[in-house]
Amino acid sequence: MDAGRVKAEAQHLGFASAGICRPDAIPQAADRLARFLADDMHGQMGWLADRSEWRGNPAALWPEARSVIMLAEPYTPDRDPLELLEEPEIGAISVYARNKDYHDLVKKRLKRLGRWLVDETGCEIRVFVDTAPVMEKPLAEAAGLGWQGKHTNLLSRDLGNWFFLGAVFTTLELTPDPPEVEHCGSCTACLDICPTDAFPAPFRLDARRCISYLTIEHKGPVDEELRAKMGNRIYGCDDCLAVCPWNKFAVEAREAGYWARVELAAPRLDDLAKLTDKTFREVFAGSPIKRIGRDRFVRNVLYAIGNSATPHLAEAARPLSEDPDPAVADAARWALARLADTQPPRP
Repeated sequence: MDAGRVKAEAQHLGFASAGICRPDAIPQAADRLARFLADDMHGQMGWLADRSEWRGNPAALWPEARSVIMLAEPYTPDRDPLELLEEPEIGAISVYARNKDYHDLVKKRLKRLGRWLVDETGCEIRVFVDTAPVMEKPLAEAAGLGWQGKHTNLLSRDLGNWFFLGAVFTTLELTPDPPEVEHCGSCTACLDICPTDAFPAPFRLDARRCISYLTIEHKGPVDEELRAKMGNRIYGCDDCLAVCPWNKFAVEAREAGYWARVELAAPRLDDLAKLTDKTFREVFAGSPIKRIGRDRFVRNVLYAIGNSATPHLAEAARPLSEDPDPAVADAARWALARLADTQPPRP
């Protein structure tokens, strides 16, 4: 099979970019991962340590694989997400999570490409989208799709950094692409904008301070020092992505499933605070947000209410101060205390 045919078919199926590397093309990844884990920067994400030998060495994940096809799918927003941070009564949801779950959408497209490969060649394939012990970003760099920027996310001179990654491992021998090199230069925009100082150095992320980690992966109460820096970000954070100058080359998201649902583009915090387990599941059916559950989500909403400096939102927080979930109740009491400090003095 000619690699050019594979890339052409990938673009025909809707992927914006495709590249090929060998499974053993990321020897540096194992050491970087080991350092990250040794420094405990993964926080509560124990799954990163589990099977770390597979993450650092994709060739060990499936020894029969001979090539890895890395694919990029854009989800570029139609509005600068930083604008939402100026609206304290609105909850800011990360761009990628404002509609359908990307895991499902990308995997369907990967499977279509995989079926085509199998039909054309009789090869074996396995597809991965962010849920298996596969380090997609180093593999994508090795396949020439882009490079890991100082914020550790993948950047592309053709796509900016608003895109998902998927991988097709195959037993086919395909000609690999040359790896991409770093083009960040002296720019530090992504590091400078981080509200919680989650980057101890360029190209290093301390997940324990990252708002995406805190709002999605972290269980229980968040440290008070960090709560106050979360602003109105209630699921994920796009700051370091949004300021990247390479986004001038970003391309429009063609998949309608990534276009923001009206009710999630700029949701009101007082409405979100009223969510029960039942209504949470209804609102976020088919969304990646559903995975974190009502309690963690409402906890995040209450932190945003506490940061809003908008006293009337206390009415949304007050009923939750005795919530059955301890983290929710703690967040509500914290929010009420913060809002009380913003009340104007009585005459």
